[in-house]
Amino acid sequence: MDLTVLAQSAKKSGIRLSAVNTERKNNALKAIAQALRRNAPDIIRANEMDVEKAKDGKLALPLLKRLIFGENKINDVCSGIEDLIKLDDPVGKTLYAIQMDKGLELYKVSCPIGVIGVIFESRPDALVQISTLCLKSGNAVILKGGAEAANTNSILAKIIHDSSVEAGLPENWIQLLQTRSDVESMLKLDKFIDLIVPRGSYQFVRFIMDSTNIPVLGHSEGICHVYVDNQADIDMAVKVTADSKTQYVAVCNAAETLLVHRDIAEKFLPQIKTVLAARNVELRGCEKTRKIIDIKPAAEADWSTEYLAEILSIKVVDSLDEAIEHINTYGSHHTDAIVTQNHTAAAEFLELVDSANVFLNASTRFSDGYRYGLGAEVGISTNKIHARGPVGLEGLMIYKWKLIGSGNIVADYTGANAKQFTHKKLKKEFHL
Repeated sequence: MDLTVLAQSAKKSGIRLSAVNTERKNNALKAIAQALRRNAPDIIRANEMDVEKAKDGKLALPLLKRLIFGENKINDVCSGIEDLIKLDDPVGKTLYAIQMDKGLELYKVSCPIGVIGVIFESRPDALVQISTLCLKSGNAVILKGGAEAANTNSILAKIIHDSSVEAGLPENWIQLLQTRSDVESMLKLDKFIDLIVPRGSYQFVRFIMDSTNIPVLGHSEGICHVYVDNQADIDMAVKVTADSKTQYVAVCNAAETLLVHRDIAEKFLPQIKTVLAARNVELRGCEKTRKIIDIKPAAEADWSTEYLAEILSIKVVDSLDEAIEHINTYGSHHTDAIVTQNHTAAAEFLELVDSANVFLNASTRFSDGYRYGLGAEVGISTNKIHARGPVGLEGLMIYKWKLIGSGNIVADYTGANAKQFTHKKLKKEFHL
């Protein structure tokens, strides 16, 4: 199908999907989960083809880990769909309501954005999560996954489309692009696509932003930090740091840099080195760090590197202010955590670190739409407009103003005998 025609069909389907009621959307989600489980053997075979090809092509290990989509991953995404069904429908919520005058009521009501274009990495589970979030929020979606997952993505998209259409959704609400050139063409379709969500490196996201007139919700790299304050509980700091780095290394919310206050460094660093060495993590440190523990030297580039691997850079800092300055300078504004028992230090960190997610005494790995109760995510936005942090159902919504009158005209509210607006707040949901 010609890409313009494809986008036009997505636009038309998105308009129809926006009006589908909650029951039908939830029934479609149930049908998708059932179809994924029923077709698991075929999905796994398709994924094995992708994995074998990726190994032959020497795909980087972090990407290879993301690519694998076996029975456990299928069960995980189906469980995610079942959790999504339980969430409230975000469409049609009254966000604001006033009586402008007697017989003239104004409502601000949530509605879908329209057509979402998502360009994502080699994670087949992302395709399922993104498409089902779009379904629940009433948005059509055009997807472009990594070429290394072509077989897996194709079968998943077909299963999701066919099972949802059979359950009563409009055809072509989900579309899958196949080639890299399709991306360039898609970026020109601002007449039909309402939002682009690119997931990848900072350079990639920047390229997308510079190449389109379509609004872009950037999901960039995750250079995440853990800062161990001088008043941290050391056992807690070891546990939080280890989980942030090693619970799953090939994801954007894994910690890449550890900052340690100089007053606690001699006690803390040997302990964290022992724990991380047992988990095969390579450590790279600044000069102050290397005077305390024997590790490789860190280069300037390490502070701005997303490893997505068993590597962690460590820097000893003289103060909380230095830690905050380092994070705001080298970080990607994704997720950063402080470990401390000092309430004042915690409050300053949470206020002054310029990131979408800031945590106290908790692992950076909690930065996730599913864990936030958002029904997974289409990405984690480091933008400062519309949506920030994990973008779940609410991040896929916009709103429209609905004015309900009774023959009212503006002329009545102008001139010497102008009527006055009441602007009385209403406590009721919009309905006709």
